Amino acid sequence: MRTRFLIPIALAVLAGGIHAQSNGPGASAELAPAPQRYLVEREIPGASRMPLEEFQQGAAKSNATLRLMGPDIQWVQSYVAGDKVYCIYQAPSEAMIREHAARAGFPANRITPIARVIDPTTASPRR
Repeated sequence: MRTRFLIPIALAVLAGGIHAQSNGPGASAELAPAPQRYLVEREIPGASRMPLEEFQQGAAKSNATLRLMGPDIQWVQSYVAGDKVYCIYQAPSEAMIREHAARAGFPANRITPIARVIDPTTASPRR
């Protein structure tokens, strides 16, 4: 099930990492790289003043497009600020994110791989 939210937007989420992957019954788990996370910047004049209904329609269109594209691409979260919408996506490539934007009819003015997430807990030493 896809994360529910307003039109694609985002800021910080951890990229990379590893997860266990099974190759079927009896197969041992192997470590595989997690899909890359990307920050997608969308220039949408007046975005912060758009009514909720427009975001609901955009989210529905995005979700329908994601279902058609399959499980390799996921919309994680979005943020609306001023005339921009910042979206976090998880996907195997920037090209797949561009394809989603083209199919859904959204701008994708800048797509940047997320290298690291920092937050207040970053100040604490890891154990």
